[in-house]
Amino acid sequence: MNMNRGISLKLCLALIVGVLAFGTAGAQKATDEDRDKTKTKQAQAVSKEVYEKIQKAQEMVDEKNYNGALKSLNNLYNPDKLTEYEQANVLNYIGFVYYNMDDAKSAIRTYERMLAIPTLEPQMAKQTTFTMAQLLTMEEQYGKALNTLDKWFTLETNPAPEPFILRAQILYNLDRFKEMVAPIENAMRVARERNLEPKENWYGLLNFAYFQQENYAKVRDIQIILLENWPKARYWKSLAGAFTELGEDEKLIYAYDAAHTQGMLEQDTEFVTMAQLYLQAEVPYKAATLLEEKMNAGIVPKNEKNYRLLSQAWTLAQEDKKAIPALQAAAKLATHGELDQRLANAYLNIGNYSECVKSANTAIRKGGLKNPDNMQISLGMCLYNLRRYSDAKTAFGKAARTPRSVRTASQWINVIDADVERNRQIKLAEEAARKKRRELDAKKAKALRV
Repeated sequence: MNMNRGISLKLCLALIVGVLAFGTAGAQKATDEDRDKTKTKQAQAVSKEVYEKIQKAQEMVDEKNYNGALKSLNNLYNPDKLTEYEQANVLNYIGFVYYNMDDAKSAIRTYERMLAIPTLEPQMAKQTTFTMAQLLTMEEQYGKALNTLDKWFTLETNPAPEPFILRAQILYNLDRFKEMVAPIENAMRVARERNLEPKENWYGLLNFAYFQQENYAKVRDIQIILLENWPKARYWKSLAGAFTELGEDEKLIYAYDAAHTQGMLEQDTEFVTMAQLYLQAEVPYKAATLLEEKMNAGIVPKNEKNYRLLSQAWTLAQEDKKAIPALQAAAKLATHGELDQRLANAYLNIGNYSECVKSANTAIRKGGLKNPDNMQISLGMCLYNLRRYSDAKTAFGKAARTPRSVRTASQWINVIDADVERNRQIKLAEEAARKKRRELDAKKAKALRV
């Protein structure tokens, strides 16, 4: 089988191997049962000598002495001395021995000789044809396997579900994905008619067939069935992928949230995606707590990208104090000033003006800012609140060099000038009051001396 078709195909291959194993075991069981049922016929239809030699070979097989059984049966097989019925029985046992020796090629050649017998019994021909289809599939002779299996379907009037699944597997290996749908659905129909439940791997094959056709609506529906009956992490993820392809983004978060609630998310990328989905759904607090938990646990890497996302989540959740540690960590890892700018704004929001000035100056020094005038506005505001009016006016003056910030910067400069003037007037008034007080004190002192 071609093992280079991606993760989804690897999963499908695993399912196929499981079904083939079941089918092969079933074929072996059927062969054993057929052998037991035909002992009486053999006693009547074959000579005593041939019957006893076949029985002896069977004892060797039971003892796992396959070479001894094969040598005995090959010595026994002689078309000139055996009837066609005897030839069929001997060849059937030879094929069975080769199968047990894991020599599928020799088993196939033996069964081909058996099927070429003109008077081969219909039941034996039918069973051998199905066994041939299985062996050819195992040997990756898919075209021949498909033709052989189709011949079997003409012989079997009431097929069980498994042969339909085998046909779908063969079509899969022939890259005839669209044709896989019909046999799988037939298998499910027959199973229900026999009061049997369709198997998980059948849905897996059907899902793969529809996925290859980019029929994501069907993929979505199948994933829902799989989750209802066999809840697994990969089905939640596949459902999320189907929602994405169908543009049903509003449902995407439900798939991830359900997987997260059931503890099925494991990879760091899955938790990051979950956090991003929370942000899209406007629940930033859940995004922040999830990210912080997984980063502290060492599951999600503590890199610039994830710190940035964490700080964004805390900021959107209006938790500026909690956003600051993430911004500090991210800013240290960044070579540009954008994160330092965001850190400065966070400090501004919580009234830590000294740290705001430090971060703003670091952002300006690093550069790479999309809107450096905005950083100058924030810097000016922090300096203003520290009553560093001259430095604040300098920052606002730099911001005013950008046309869109002229009005804001000018307003702040006017505020500063008004504050400076007000403070000057207050200072003058206080000085005049102190002078007046000194004059009154001097008069009182003079009056006391007189």
